[in-house]
Amino acid sequence: MVDTATLVVDGKEITLEVSSPSEGQDVINVASLVNEGLFTFDPGFLSTASCESTLTYIDGDQGKLLHRGYSIEQLAEKSNYMELCYLLLRGELPAQSELANFIAAVEKETVVHEQLVDICSTFPPGSHPMGMLGTLVSAMSAFYHDGLDINDPDQRMQVAIRLLAQIPICAAIVFRHHMQKERVDLRPGLSYADQFYHLMFSESNDSEVDPILSKALDQIFLLHADHEQNASTSTVRLVGSTDANPYGCIAAGIAALWGPSHGGANEGVLKMIAEIGDESRIPQYIKKAKDRDDPFRIMGFGHRVYKNFDPRAACVRATCNDVLDRLGIKDDPILEIAKTLAKIAREDEYFIERRLYPNVDFYSGVILRALGIPQDYFTVIFAVGRTAGWIAQWHEMVSDGYKIGRPRQKYTGPRQRDYVAIDQRS
Repeated sequence: MVDTATLVVDGKEITLEVSSPSEGQDVINVASLVNEGLFTFDPGFLSTASCESTLTYIDGDQGKLLHRGYSIEQLAEKSNYMELCYLLLRGELPAQSELANFIAAVEKETVVHEQLVDICSTFPPGSHPMGMLGTLVSAMSAFYHDGLDINDPDQRMQVAIRLLAQIPICAAIVFRHHMQKERVDLRPGLSYADQFYHLMFSESNDSEVDPILSKALDQIFLLHADHEQNASTSTVRLVGSTDANPYGCIAAGIAALWGPSHGGANEGVLKMIAEIGDESRIPQYIKKAKDRDDPFRIMGFGHRVYKNFDPRAACVRATCNDVLDRLGIKDDPILEIAKTLAKIAREDEYFIERRLYPNVDFYSGVILRALGIPQDYFTVIFAVGRTAGWIAQWHEMVSDGYKIGRPRQKYTGPRQRDYVAIDQRS
């Protein structure tokens, strides 16, 4: 028996089908309302399920994040980014040989076109790294377009592997250009995170990779890999619904992620701490944050989806301490402010009552600062990790039947009126 809901409009009853997911809230199918001359109105899509997906589930009230049914806590403790990429794309955890073959396929695609490097070299000093990364990924759509058939699952998987391989390379090229440092060569045999760490920070081709620091990057990638239908993921799906080139779809996701209300949040954490400036000024800014009439807000605390705690933050907090200990950072005023703020949030009743807990952006911002990464590059790191989710979401959508996205609107402009000649207008 199919569950139904009844909507009454002007005395007319409209029956709508109700379906139950494997996890989460029941869903009312309102697709038939257009036949009744009606639309739903849901600004920000807060109550709208825009698609059906098997990838990621979030229960914000319980602080639960699952990828293909596996909790983020278990994945952060026992897995790594490459294994999670396989899980998102293939649906199951890999056997050892399957993971080895997947990693080998990614390594095979790590050499980017020199023309992309040339494009990066043309950016003037001061160019924002997200603008540069988005441009390079968009340019990939020009290099990889001939004969691309998105309806072929093998070609879709090749696209996924190439993006996983080349976006971190492009990100490292952008970083080196941004920091005005010479590039180093790829080193065969390094793990995904070790290779990225090497390309970012090594002073020479044979520099040692710090395992604690590269592991921290791997965990940041893993924790940011996918987060259900957020703004950038929804953008990738919407652009993908037009059958657009997949590299262009991911570039659109990068553009959406750039916003300070989305991927730019961890950059906002450090800007806020810089504004505070000194530990002695923290009480003053806590008071400002509690004042409803003051525009100042504590960044990196609380979350739009998670109502009690961000499970990703709990995973990365210990890693944050490991990084600070490994680097011997004990007197950086910015990081001291961050640690004090985190302590206050755990003890102050104002923060506790309002569930303003440190989220993943807070701790990842502290880690990236400790690694010496500039604030305006933070979101690039986020984009590298989120590539797995974007491409898995695109792959899932294209694998199933789908329609071009076409939201409707509530029009509140003028009614139809007649054109008046310019010499007759008062």
